Amino acid sequence: MYVLVPLWIAVGFADWLCHRSAHIEHTAGPKESFIHLLMLAEVGAPLMAALFLEINALVIACMMFAFILHEATALWDVSYAVGKRQVSPWEQHMHSFLEMIPLMAILLVSLLHHGQLMALFGVGHEARDLGLRWKTEPMPLAYLITLFTAIALFSVWPYVNELYRGLKAKRAQGSL
Repeated sequence: MYVLVPLWIAVGFADWLCHRSAHIEHTAGPKESFIHLLMLAEVGAPLMAALFLEINALVIACMMFAFILHEATALWDVSYAVGKRQVSPWEQHMHSFLEMIPLMAILLVSLLHHGQLMALFGVGHEARDLGLRWKTEPMPLAYLITLFTAIALFSVWPYVNELYRGLKAKRAQGSL
């Protein structure tokens, strides 16, 4: 929570800077921005689960599903983008991080809760827990406030701004 999540936020912001310098609003436009917001939600949902729920087989399964969905959306994103604009090597490198950070998070969570990972697949000594329960020891409030502020400022706002710029450019072209 103190390394991967801040890294994810920083790399996501760096990716947004790449989009901004590529003038995405005039090339790939709002469709690509919608895809970016979709990927943010696909990563955000398991993050919220990890922050607020007890980690068990169900939460790990949801994280895995979200990761697979995120990978499919990332492939769609890049396939769409390369037909519309230049995707720089720097941006491609940011994408590599943005794809692997959720996988690293799943691996770390699975290591910390390996009994539930094993139970998810029907092996091991623990019973598979498929319940949703709030954490018995919640995350520190100061951490949550800092995290949500950083996410709002460096993840949500930039990509909403990107969408706004794309919609504005499309409207100016008369195609919206």
